[in-house]
Amino acid sequence: MGSAMEPPGSAYLHLGAVTSPVGTARVLQLAFGCTTFSLVAHRGGFTGVQGTFCMAAWGFCFAVSALVVACEFTRLHGCLRLSWGNFTAAFAMLATLLCATAAVLYPLYFARRECPPEPAGCATRDFRLAASVFAGLLFLAYAVEVALTRARPGQVTSYMATVSGLLKIVQAFVACIIFGALVHDSRYGRYVATQWCVAVYSLCFLATVAVVALSVMGHTGGLGCPFDRLVVVYTFLAVLLYLSAAVIWPVFCFDPKYGEPKRPPDCARGSCPWDSQLVVAIFTYVNLLLYVADLAYSQRIRFVPSL
Repeated sequence: MGSAMEPPGSAYLHLGAVTSPVGTARVLQLAFGCTTFSLVAHRGGFTGVQGTFCMAAWGFCFAVSALVVACEFTRLHGCLRLSWGNFTAAFAMLATLLCATAAVLYPLYFARRECPPEPAGCATRDFRLAASVFAGLLFLAYAVEVALTRARPGQVTSYMATVSGLLKIVQAFVACIIFGALVHDSRYGRYVATQWCVAVYSLCFLATVAVVALSVMGHTGGLGCPFDRLVVVYTFLAVLLYLSAAVIWPVFCFDPKYGEPKRPPDCARGSCPWDSQLVVAIFTYVNLLLYVADLAYSQRIRFVPSL
């Protein structure tokens, strides 16, 4: 649930929300986010799926950051029916991943040293380079908040501020990358074995999102069993499931008996099933490692569900 209400007679506005180290990082997030979004929208420009993703990520992060700062500054977060500590920790980690992705994609697809042809000209190039710089600063601002709010060893805190909680956000984010590659002509429906892998990705993603949602909503205490023990059991099962996918997917995609061990020479760039299968394989191993690390950390965490 929300934080405890302030005692009578206390100030209505909480200046620490913008003057503390975490508050300063959040103010910088607003400044860098607004600057990046404005530079791209005004003259930098964007096109395609990559540009739309970048603008959506920056817009989403700016809107939620503004809400967080406003609630902290006015102390209204105590009226919200959610665990504020879990919500802010989860959002900071998600925003870090989104902004990191956008900070890579936008310069990669839009920033160039050469001036584009008229009527865009060198002004557009300069705006895109400036937006790329501020996109990197925006990522750093969110990363600093994650570093400042992350639970220290022996500290009793909200679950999403622990290493295990932060890893849950990363696992869900990586699963979204896997889903993106799956729907991009990965041909996963050819074999029952690859369909099993898709079921593994989906099941683990849904369970991870459920853990995050329960933590953010502050409902971990009403499950009928200790939440930390439930998380350890689920993470152990996720490791086993991902281990099976890490073995099955490469066999049925890259073994000569079932698939192509090398990239076909006539495969078009940007629409090659082999590329999508490779992306899925790589991030399957990434998520397997994340779940293993999560299992190691989740056995010794101490957190308070209502924080």
